[in-house]
Amino acid sequence: MPSRAPLGRFWRAAALLGVVLLLGVGTALPAARAAGAPPLPVALGRSFVENLTGSELSPGSAGAITVNVHDPLGASMTDTVLALGVYAFNAFPGNATSEVDIASAPVLSNATASGLEVNVSLGTLAAGEVEPLSVSVQSGDSTPSGTFAVRTALLFSENGTSYRLASRGWFTAAQWSAATSGPNGTVDVNLTALGVSGILPETSILVSSNDFSYVLGGLLAAGVVLVAAGAWLYFRRSNSRAGT
Repeated sequence: MPSRAPLGRFWRAAALLGVVLLLGVGTALPAARAAGAPPLPVALGRSFVENLTGSELSPGSAGAITVNVHDPLGASMTDTVLALGVYAFNAFPGNATSEVDIASAPVLSNATASGLEVNVSLGTLAAGEVEPLSVSVQSGDSTPSGTFAVRTALLFSENGTSYRLASRGWFTAAQWSAATSGPNGTVDVNLTALGVSGILPETSILVSSNDFSYVLGGLLAAGVVLVAAGAWLYFRRSNSRAGT
């Protein structure tokens, strides 16, 4: 069986492409959006969400999404909640992006809940503190091969003010386009238009069936045979006096 490393790189590339091409099935953030969220109190040298790593599974297997939540502020973050949610699917083969089929999508779970979306309560983080997290992922036997995009959101309070950060997946295509269209075609994220204090990264759950690994191995083997056959025909032609 071929190594999974090249396959993993392929799926990660597919994940990035899928996130760019998503249909923008945004829903409300896990908090009221009416008044929006204020800008962050200070310029930051580090991110709130770091080392966000997705999971690569085969149908019916389990894995985990890991992440470090960091307090880069000069004061404690209180009432801190990290939300993770599966929200879109990019199929392989075909590269067709769509909403998630709830019946067959991977399930996220932590100590208190499970489903397409889970909220992880972190309580209070001191200034500079890093909290490592792991959220379990379980695929089903009927989970299709492809990339399941996972969006993130972070809610917290600092000195009595509530802040909310979110990734691309929480917004529709129209909302994102309107908030990122700068002058002369430039891209400038308008956080006020999006109603958030900042933008977070996303990750993905990559599901590949064993059958695909065998197919990939077969294609590679067939390629080797064709190269060998081509080389034989080339040298046979070069040595032929008839020029056939």
